[in-house]
Amino acid sequence: MLQHTKHYTRVGAALIALAGASVTLPAIAADMAMAMSTGSVMIMSPKDGATLSAMGDNKMDYEIKLGAGDDHFHVWVDGERGGPIRDLKGSYMLPKMAPGKHAIIVKIVDKAHAPTGPEKSVFVKVE
Repeated sequence: MLQHTKHYTRVGAALIALAGASVTLPAIAADMAMAMSTGSVMIMSPKDGATLSAMGDNKMDYEIKLGAGDDHFHVWVDGERGGPIRDLKGSYMLPKMAPGKHAIIVKIVDKAHAPTGPEKSVFVKVE
């Protein structure tokens, strides 16, 4: 009989602890959802495979969605990183590029400028 009493006492204590924790479960669920959210990168123009002018001003139109741990983004053109950008939607003036093929990559980064995962690439031809 004594063993059953100990078992019921443990079960009761667990239920009391669970009932007290249920007040914070929605907050924990919200934190978990935010931690699991990821950012996204959309490059509206130039399109992959587009031809750009070597003599003209070329811009990139973009839209960024930051996720958990994301702070801003950078644009890389042929491996050269541009400065930090915090506007989540807009146009970015691309640097002058010599004729040939070029890679444009947008990467979302954290406060230390480390890539957090979301990125998008387009490859263009400059004439």
